[in-house]
Amino acid sequence: MRTNRLLVTAGLLGASALTALLGAGTAFAGSSDSGSSGDDKAPTEAGTSFRTAQEVEQGRRATAGASTGDYLYWSFPADAGQRPTVKATVKLPDSAARPSGATWRIDVYDGLRRRQSCMYGTQSRAAAQDASSVDLSCTLRTVRAWSEQWANDPLPGTYYVRLTAATLTPSDQGLPVSAEVEVTSKKVGGSAAVDGSLAAPLVPGSTTEEAAAADDASDEENGSSASQALATGEPEDGWSSGWWSDRWVWTAAGGILAALAGIGGYALTRGTGRPSRVPQGR
Repeated sequence: MRTNRLLVTAGLLGASALTALLGAGTAFAGSSDSGSSGDDKAPTEAGTSFRTAQEVEQGRRATAGASTGDYLYWSFPADAGQRPTVKATVKLPDSAARPSGATWRIDVYDGLRRRQSCMYGTQSRAAAQDASSVDLSCTLRTVRAWSEQWANDPLPGTYYVRLTAATLTPSDQGLPVSAEVEVTSKKVGGSAAVDGSLAAPLVPGSTTEEAAAADDASDEENGSSASQALATGEPEDGWSSGWWSDRWVWTAAGGILAALAGIGGYALTRGTGRPSRVPQGR
């Protein structure tokens, strides 16, 4: 009876500790998931190059008016453990105003301006003659906290979205369109965690404040005010650099279960004491 009570108590304590750890890990991971909280801070225009890309937060919908043939650029931050999904919608003019259908395409580049491949999604689509809009999407691979120099893995930092019409006829050039872009992320657990981290996220243009101030002063002396700051955005909770993953939870839970297994094994094998048939030694 004593052994059974001990095992039951140990089992209950282990289950309670495991539940608490899993709940804490889920809450911590869930706090990093991106969600839409309104579009009041979303940009209403797009850049025309990497340097002028408009920054957009994850979960917000950016809009822009443009003409067919323009290159539209946005940038967003992505941290380790996130799997970003970029969705774009191009609203086309009346079908009577466009004699032929164009093919629209989105591309995503990392902070080193390396084009990142899509795991899935419709990255390119031709607009039908009677279509009023074109929907595109691209889901990237999970952002890793660290990678080999020769690899093309997504790393924490700034990412760029480029939206353009890949194929156009002369009659399609210059037609007015409007575009919407939204970036969301799914938080991936410890299955994507790696050992190591970057010294700093890949945020282009991370020059010193002195150099930036010197550039501004030079522009003022030359009478120019067209300087454009490069992307400096970061996640809402800051850069985590991949220090946390649910591997911490499972490691702690495994240690608790191993300790309980040791206690249970000892309780089952230690016996009930000296048998009554064995005489006591003198």
